[in-house]
Amino acid sequence: MKKNHALMMALSALSAGLLISCVKPTDDNQKADVNSQEVAKQSAAATAANDPASSEQSVNIKAVAISAESQKAYLTHVANNIVIPAYADAAKQSTVLHDLAQQHCKQSPVSGDELQALRDQWLVLAQAWASAEMVNFGPATDSMSNLYINYYPDERGLVHSGVADLISANPTLTAKQLMNESAIVQGVPGLEEVLYANDSLDAGQCAYVISASQALSTRLQSIEKDWQNSATQLLAIDKTATSNQGLNQWFNSLLSLLEVMKTNAIDQPLGLTGKAKGHLPAATAGQSRAIINAKLATLNKVLTDPVLTAILNSNNDSKVGNELATALADTTTLLAQMPEDLATADKNTQQQLFDSLTKVTRLIKRQLIPTLGIRVGFNSNDGD
Repeated sequence: MKKNHALMMALSALSAGLLISCVKPTDDNQKADVNSQEVAKQSAAATAANDPASSEQSVNIKAVAISAESQKAYLTHVANNIVIPAYADAAKQSTVLHDLAQQHCKQSPVSGDELQALRDQWLVLAQAWASAEMVNFGPATDSMSNLYINYYPDERGLVHSGVADLISANPTLTAKQLMNESAIVQGVPGLEEVLYANDSLDAGQCAYVISASQALSTRLQSIEKDWQNSATQLLAIDKTATSNQGLNQWFNSLLSLLEVMKTNAIDQPLGLTGKAKGHLPAATAGQSRAIINAKLATLNKVLTDPVLTAILNSNNDSKVGNELATALADTTTLLAQMPEDLATADKNTQQQLFDSLTKVTRLIKRQLIPTLGIRVGFNSNDGD
Protein backbone atom coordinates (compact mmCIF):
# COMPACT_ATOMS: atom_id res chain seq x y z
CA MET A 1 0.00 0.00 0.00
CA LYS A 2 2.92 2.37 0.48
CA LYS A 3 3.10 4.97 -2.30
CA ASN A 4 4.87 8.19 -3.16
CA HIS A 5 3.64 10.67 -0.53
CA ALA A 6 3.24 13.73 -2.75
CA LEU A 7 1.52 11.77 -5.50
CA MET A 8 -0.91 10.15 -3.09
CA MET A 9 -1.83 13.50 -1.58
CA ALA A 10 -2.78 14.74 -5.04
CA LEU A 11 -4.68 11.58 -5.89
CA SER A 12 -6.44 11.61 -2.53
CA ALA A 13 -7.60 15.17 -3.09
CA LEU A 14 -8.87 14.30 -6.57
CA SER A 15 -10.62 11.10 -5.49
CA ALA A 16 -12.32 12.81 -2.57
CA GLY A 17 -13.75 15.43 -4.85
CA LEU A 18 -12.04 18.07 -2.72
CA LEU A 19 -13.95 21.33 -2.90
CA ILE A 20 -11.52 24.16 -2.40
CA SER A 21 -12.89 27.39 -1.02
CA CYS A 22 -10.97 30.37 -2.29
CA VAL A 23 -11.64 33.32 -0.02
CA LYS A 24 -10.40 36.56 -1.47
CA PRO A 25 -8.27 38.13 1.30
CA THR A 26 -8.53 41.78 2.08
CA ASP A 27 -5.57 43.74 0.79
CA ASP A 28 -2.95 43.88 3.53
CA ASN A 29 -2.17 47.43 2.50
CA GLN A 30 -5.77 48.55 2.83
CA LYS A 31 -6.01 51.96 4.51
CA ALA A 32 -7.34 52.15 8.05
CA ASP A 33 -10.13 54.52 7.03
CA VAL A 34 -11.88 52.02 4.70
CA ASN A 35 -15.56 52.88 4.45
CA SER A 36 -17.08 49.69 5.89
CA GLN A 37 -20.58 50.92 5.09
CA GLU A 38 -19.71 51.02 1.39
CA VAL A 39 -18.19 47.54 1.62
CA ALA A 40 -21.39 46.31 3.22
CA LYS A 41 -23.52 47.82 0.46
CA GLN A 42 -21.34 46.31 -2.27
CA SER A 43 -21.39 42.88 -0.62
CA ALA A 44 -25.14 43.01 -0.08
CA ALA A 45 -25.77 44.17 -3.64
CA ALA A 46 -23.66 41.31 -5.03
CA THR A 47 -25.52 38.64 -3.05
CA ALA A 48 -28.90 40.25 -3.77
CA ALA A 49 -28.25 40.19 -7.52
CA ASN A 50 -29.09 36.50 -7.61
CA ASP A 51 -32.25 37.01 -5.57
CA PRO A 52 -34.11 40.24 -6.39
CA ALA A 53 -36.63 39.59 -3.63
CA SER A 54 -33.93 40.13 -1.04
CA SER A 55 -32.41 43.25 -2.58
CA GLU A 56 -34.13 45.87 -0.46
CA GLN A 57 -33.51 44.00 2.78
CA SER A 58 -29.81 43.45 2.00
CA VAL A 59 -28.69 46.85 0.73
CA ASN A 60 -30.32 48.68 3.64
CA ILE A 61 -28.16 46.89 6.20
CA LYS A 62 -25.98 49.27 8.15
CA ALA A 63 -22.48 47.98 8.84
CA VAL A 64 -21.21 48.25 12.39
CA ALA A 65 -18.08 50.25 13.05
CA ILE A 66 -15.47 47.82 14.36
CA SER A 67 -12.31 49.37 15.74
CA ALA A 68 -8.90 47.78 15.29
CA GLU A 69 -8.86 47.06 19.02
CA SER A 70 -12.24 45.30 18.88
CA GLN A 71 -11.15 43.22 15.88
CA LYS A 72 -7.96 42.23 17.66
CA ALA A 73 -9.80 41.29 20.86
CA TYR A 74 -12.41 39.27 18.99
CA LEU A 75 -9.93 37.38 16.79
CA THR A 76 -7.74 36.64 19.81
CA HIS A 77 -10.85 35.25 21.53
CA VAL A 78 -11.60 33.12 18.45
CA ALA A 79 -8.09 31.67 18.47
CA ASN A 80 -7.81 31.00 22.20
CA ASN A 81 -11.36 30.00 23.06
CA ILE A 82 -12.74 28.46 19.87
CA VAL A 83 -10.16 27.24 17.35
CA ILE A 84 -7.35 25.88 19.53
CA PRO A 85 -9.73 24.14 22.00
CA ALA A 86 -11.53 22.48 19.08
CA TYR A 87 -8.32 20.88 17.80
CA ALA A 88 -7.24 20.06 21.35
CA ASP A 89 -10.50 18.23 22.01
CA ALA A 90 -10.23 16.23 18.79
CA ALA A 91 -6.66 15.23 19.69
CA LYS A 92 -7.76 14.30 23.20
CA GLN A 93 -10.62 12.09 21.97
CA SER A 94 -8.31 10.29 19.56
CA THR A 95 -5.87 9.63 22.40
CA VAL A 96 -8.72 8.29 24.55
CA LEU A 97 -9.69 5.92 21.73
CA HIS A 98 -6.05 4.82 21.41
CA ASP A 99 -5.79 4.07 25.14
CA LEU A 100 -9.11 2.24 25.11
CA ALA A 101 -8.04 0.13 22.14
CA GLN A 102 -4.80 -0.83 23.88
CA GLN A 103 -6.82 -1.85 26.93
CA HIS A 104 -9.45 -3.92 25.10
CA CYS A 105 -7.16 -5.39 22.46
CA LYS A 106 -4.83 -7.17 24.85
CA GLN A 107 -6.57 -10.32 23.76
CA SER A 108 -8.53 -10.81 20.54
CA PRO A 109 -11.15 -11.24 19.28
CA VAL A 110 -12.81 -8.12 20.68
CA SER A 111 -16.60 -8.04 20.62
CA GLY A 112 -19.65 -7.31 22.76
CA ASP A 113 -19.37 -4.55 25.35
CA GLU A 114 -15.70 -3.94 24.62
CA LEU A 115 -16.34 -3.38 20.92
CA GLN A 116 -19.30 -1.15 21.77
CA ALA A 117 -17.09 0.93 24.06
CA LEU A 118 -14.68 1.48 21.17
CA ARG A 119 -17.55 2.44 18.87
CA ASP A 120 -18.95 4.88 21.43
CA GLN A 121 -15.58 6.59 21.78
CA TRP A 122 -15.17 6.70 18.00
CA LEU A 123 -18.43 8.64 17.78
CA VAL A 124 -17.19 11.14 20.38
CA LEU A 125 -14.01 11.53 18.32
CA ALA A 126 -15.93 11.91 15.05
CA GLN A 127 -18.09 14.64 16.57
CA ALA A 128 -15.02 16.43 17.93
CA TRP A 129 -13.44 16.48 14.49
CA ALA A 130 -16.73 17.57 12.90
CA SER A 131 -16.55 20.60 15.17
CA ALA A 132 -12.91 21.34 14.35
CA GLU A 133 -13.63 21.18 10.62
CA MET A 134 -15.18 24.65 10.88
CA VAL A 135 -11.65 26.02 10.52
CA ASN A 136 -11.40 25.84 6.76
CA PHE A 137 -7.96 27.42 6.54
CA GLY A 138 -4.59 27.20 8.23
CA PRO A 139 -2.34 24.21 9.06
CA ALA A 140 -4.94 21.48 8.53
CA THR A 141 -5.84 22.50 4.99
CA ASP A 142 -2.46 23.93 3.98
CA SER A 143 -0.81 20.53 4.59
CA MET A 144 -3.88 18.61 3.38
CA SER A 145 -3.92 16.90 6.77
CA ASN A 146 -7.69 17.37 6.75
CA LEU A 147 -7.86 14.65 4.07
CA TYR A 148 -5.80 12.27 6.18
CA ILE A 149 -8.06 12.99 9.14
CA ASN A 150 -11.36 12.77 7.28
CA TYR A 151 -11.34 11.37 3.74
CA TYR A 152 -14.84 12.47 2.79
CA PRO A 153 -16.81 12.23 0.61
CA ASP A 154 -15.52 8.81 -0.42
CA GLU A 155 -17.73 8.61 -3.51
CA ARG A 156 -15.99 5.54 -4.92
CA GLY A 157 -16.00 3.51 -1.71
CA LEU A 158 -12.22 3.38 -1.54
CA VAL A 159 -12.00 3.31 2.26
CA HIS A 160 -13.80 -0.03 2.58
CA SER A 161 -11.49 -1.98 0.29
CA GLY A 162 -8.38 0.06 1.11
CA VAL A 163 -8.48 -0.57 4.85
CA ALA A 164 -9.25 -4.28 4.41
CA ASP A 165 -6.33 -4.68 1.99
CA LEU A 166 -3.98 -2.77 4.29
CA ILE A 167 -4.81 -4.91 7.32
CA SER A 168 -4.47 -8.09 5.28
CA ALA A 169 -1.04 -7.03 4.03
CA ASN A 170 0.12 -5.59 7.38
CA PRO A 171 -1.47 -7.50 10.29
CA THR A 172 1.03 -5.96 12.75
CA LEU A 173 0.71 -2.40 11.44
CA THR A 174 2.34 0.39 13.46
CA ALA A 175 1.39 4.07 13.64
CA LYS A 176 4.68 5.03 11.98
CA GLN A 177 3.98 2.73 9.04
CA LEU A 178 0.43 4.01 8.71
CA MET A 179 1.56 7.65 8.56
CA ASN A 180 3.24 6.84 5.21
CA GLU A 181 0.12 5.33 3.69
CA SER A 182 -2.56 6.96 1.56
CA ALA A 183 -5.19 9.24 3.11
CA ILE A 184 -7.74 6.66 2.02
CA VAL A 185 -6.79 4.24 4.79
CA GLN A 186 -6.34 6.71 7.65
CA GLY A 187 -8.24 8.84 10.07
CA VAL A 188 -11.85 8.93 11.21
CA PRO A 189 -13.39 7.03 8.23
CA GLY A 190 -10.82 4.23 8.40
CA LEU A 191 -11.51 3.72 12.09
CA GLU A 192 -15.24 3.78 11.44
CA GLU A 193 -14.88 1.11 8.77
CA VAL A 194 -13.02 -1.30 11.05
CA LEU A 195 -15.14 -0.68 14.15
CA TYR A 196 -18.58 -0.77 12.53
CA ALA A 197 -18.20 -3.11 9.55
CA ASN A 198 -17.08 -6.01 11.75
CA ASP A 199 -18.94 -7.87 14.50
CA SER A 200 -15.63 -8.55 16.23
CA LEU A 201 -12.03 -7.43 15.86
CA ASP A 202 -9.22 -9.88 15.19
CA ALA A 203 -5.57 -9.19 16.01
CA GLY A 204 -4.88 -7.40 12.73
CA GLN A 205 -7.92 -5.18 13.09
CA CYS A 206 -6.96 -4.39 16.66
CA ALA A 207 -3.48 -3.40 15.51
CA TYR A 208 -5.05 -1.10 12.96
CA VAL A 209 -7.32 0.64 15.50
CA ILE A 210 -4.40 1.16 17.88
CA SER A 211 -2.14 2.50 15.13
CA ALA A 212 -4.75 4.62 13.36
CA SER A 213 -5.87 6.35 16.56
CA GLN A 214 -2.25 7.05 17.51
CA ALA A 215 -1.41 8.43 14.05
CA LEU A 216 -4.54 10.57 14.13
CA SER A 217 -3.60 11.96 17.54
CA THR A 218 -0.18 12.89 16.19
CA ARG A 219 -1.68 14.83 13.26
CA LEU A 220 -4.20 16.63 15.43
CA GLN A 221 -1.63 17.55 18.07
CA SER A 222 0.61 18.96 15.35
CA ILE A 223 -2.22 21.16 14.03
CA GLU A 224 -3.04 22.33 17.55
CA LYS A 225 0.60 23.22 18.18
CA ASP A 226 0.83 25.14 14.90
CA TRP A 227 -2.21 27.19 15.87
CA GLN A 228 -0.79 27.88 19.31
CA ASN A 229 2.44 29.12 17.75
CA SER A 230 1.00 31.01 14.78
CA ALA A 231 -2.53 32.17 15.62
CA THR A 232 -1.52 35.81 15.27
CA GLN A 233 -0.46 35.30 11.67
CA LEU A 234 -3.18 32.78 10.77
CA LEU A 235 -5.98 35.12 11.84
CA ALA A 236 -4.11 38.30 10.86
CA ILE A 237 -4.47 39.54 14.44
CA ASP A 238 -1.43 41.76 13.97
CA LYS A 239 -2.98 43.51 10.94
CA THR A 240 -6.27 44.79 12.34
CA ALA A 241 -5.10 48.41 12.18
CA THR A 242 -4.92 48.29 8.39
CA SER A 243 -7.00 45.29 7.33
CA ASN A 244 -10.08 43.21 8.09
CA GLN A 245 -8.40 40.14 6.61
CA GLY A 246 -8.84 38.08 9.76
CA LEU A 247 -12.58 38.75 10.04
CA ASN A 248 -12.99 38.05 6.34
CA GLN A 249 -11.18 34.75 6.54
CA TRP A 250 -12.91 33.59 9.70
CA PHE A 251 -16.50 34.25 8.68
CA ASN A 252 -16.02 32.96 5.15
CA SER A 253 -14.58 29.80 6.70
CA LEU A 254 -17.80 29.35 8.68
CA LEU A 255 -19.87 30.01 5.57
CA SER A 256 -17.80 27.47 3.66
CA LEU A 257 -18.38 24.87 6.40
CA LEU A 258 -22.11 25.36 6.12
CA GLU A 259 -22.22 25.27 2.32
CA VAL A 260 -19.98 22.20 2.06
CA MET A 261 -22.07 20.45 4.71
CA LYS A 262 -25.31 21.27 2.89
CA THR A 263 -23.95 20.00 -0.43
CA ASN A 264 -21.73 17.02 0.44
CA ALA A 265 -23.38 15.74 3.60
CA ILE A 266 -27.08 16.37 2.95
CA ASP A 267 -28.15 17.41 -0.55
CA GLN A 268 -26.05 15.05 -2.68
CA PRO A 269 -26.23 11.85 -0.63
CA LEU A 270 -29.98 12.27 -0.08
CA GLY A 271 -30.60 13.25 -3.70
CA LEU A 272 -32.66 16.31 -2.76
CA THR A 273 -31.91 18.52 -5.78
CA GLY A 274 -30.51 15.96 -8.19
CA LYS A 275 -29.33 12.40 -8.59
CA ALA A 276 -28.02 10.89 -5.35
CA LYS A 277 -24.23 11.00 -5.10
CA GLY A 278 -21.83 9.85 -2.40
CA HIS A 279 -22.96 8.96 1.09
CA LEU A 280 -23.96 10.56 4.37
CA PRO A 281 -21.23 11.20 6.96
CA ALA A 282 -20.76 8.27 9.34
CA ALA A 283 -22.89 6.15 6.99
CA THR A 284 -21.33 2.84 8.07
CA ALA A 285 -22.00 3.71 11.71
CA GLY A 286 -25.49 4.97 10.89
CA GLN A 287 -24.72 8.14 12.86
CA SER A 288 -25.10 10.93 10.31
CA ARG A 289 -27.35 12.96 12.61
CA ALA A 290 -24.64 13.13 15.27
CA ILE A 291 -22.09 14.49 12.79
CA ILE A 292 -24.43 17.12 11.35
CA ASN A 293 -25.49 18.07 14.87
CA ALA A 294 -21.85 18.58 15.92
CA LYS A 295 -21.30 20.97 13.02
CA LEU A 296 -24.54 22.79 13.73
CA ALA A 297 -23.67 23.08 17.43
CA THR A 298 -20.35 24.64 16.45
CA LEU A 299 -22.04 27.19 14.20
CA ASN A 300 -24.49 27.97 16.99
CA LYS A 301 -21.67 28.42 19.51
CA VAL A 302 -19.70 30.71 17.24
CA LEU A 303 -22.55 32.79 15.83
CA THR A 304 -24.23 33.37 19.20
CA ASP A 305 -20.93 34.00 20.99
CA PRO A 306 -21.25 36.88 23.50
CA VAL A 307 -18.17 38.67 22.13
CA LEU A 308 -19.57 38.61 18.60
CA THR A 309 -23.04 39.57 19.86
CA ALA A 310 -21.59 42.65 21.54
CA ILE A 311 -20.04 43.73 18.23
CA LEU A 312 -23.28 43.16 16.33
CA ASN A 313 -25.27 45.11 18.91
CA SER A 314 -22.97 48.13 18.82
CA ASN A 315 -25.52 49.79 16.51
CA ASN A 316 -28.22 49.17 19.12
CA ASP A 317 -29.82 46.77 16.66
CA SER A 318 -29.91 43.10 17.66
CA LYS A 319 -31.94 41.98 14.63
CA VAL A 320 -29.15 40.09 12.85
CA GLY A 321 -28.03 38.19 15.93
CA ASN A 322 -31.58 37.39 16.98
CA GLU A 323 -32.58 36.08 13.56
CA LEU A 324 -29.49 33.89 13.37
CA ALA A 325 -30.05 32.51 16.87
CA THR A 326 -33.68 31.72 16.05
CA ALA A 327 -32.84 30.03 12.74
CA LEU A 328 -30.10 27.94 14.35
CA ALA A 329 -32.39 26.93 17.22
CA ASP A 330 -35.16 25.93 14.81
CA THR A 331 -32.73 23.84 12.77
CA THR A 332 -31.35 22.17 15.89
CA THR A 333 -34.86 21.28 17.06
CA LEU A 334 -35.76 19.82 13.67
CA LEU A 335 -32.56 17.76 13.56
CA ALA A 336 -33.16 16.41 17.07
CA GLN A 337 -36.49 14.99 15.92
CA MET A 338 -34.92 13.07 13.03
CA PRO A 339 -33.56 9.48 13.24
CA GLU A 340 -29.88 8.80 13.94
CA ASP A 341 -29.45 7.76 10.31
CA LEU A 342 -30.80 10.67 8.27
CA ALA A 343 -31.24 8.39 5.27
CA THR A 344 -34.16 6.74 7.05
CA ALA A 345 -36.04 10.03 7.53
CA ASP A 346 -38.93 10.77 5.17
CA LYS A 347 -38.14 12.99 2.17
CA ASN A 348 -40.26 15.85 3.44
CA THR A 349 -38.29 16.07 6.69
CA GLN A 350 -34.98 15.75 4.84
CA GLN A 351 -36.04 18.66 2.63
CA GLN A 352 -37.07 20.70 5.68
CA LEU A 353 -33.59 20.23 7.13
CA PHE A 354 -31.98 21.33 3.89
CA ASP A 355 -34.27 24.36 3.63
CA SER A 356 -33.62 25.30 7.24
CA LEU A 357 -29.86 25.23 6.67
CA THR A 358 -30.37 27.27 3.51
CA LYS A 359 -32.09 29.92 5.62
CA VAL A 360 -29.08 30.05 7.95
CA THR A 361 -26.79 30.34 4.92
CA ARG A 362 -28.78 33.30 3.58
CA LEU A 363 -28.72 35.06 6.94
CA ILE A 364 -24.93 34.74 7.07
CA LYS A 365 -24.45 35.89 3.49
CA ARG A 366 -27.03 38.65 3.27
CA GLN A 367 -27.15 40.00 6.81
CA LEU A 368 -24.25 38.94 9.04
CA ILE A 369 -21.39 39.45 6.59
CA PRO A 370 -22.67 42.84 5.31
CA THR A 371 -23.26 43.94 8.92
CA LEU A 372 -19.62 43.18 9.71
CA GLY A 373 -18.51 45.23 6.69
CA ILE A 374 -16.78 42.32 4.98
CA ARG A 375 -17.33 40.45 1.72
CA VAL A 376 -18.58 37.02 0.77
CA GLY A 377 -15.63 35.12 -0.71
CA PHE A 378 -15.80 32.81 -3.70
CA ASN A 379 -16.72 29.24 -2.86
CA SER A 380 -17.07 26.32 -5.25
CA ASN A 381 -20.18 25.21 -3.33
CA ASP A 382 -21.64 28.71 -3.52
CA GLY A 383 -25.36 28.88 -4.01
CA ASP A 384 -28.33 28.92 -1.70
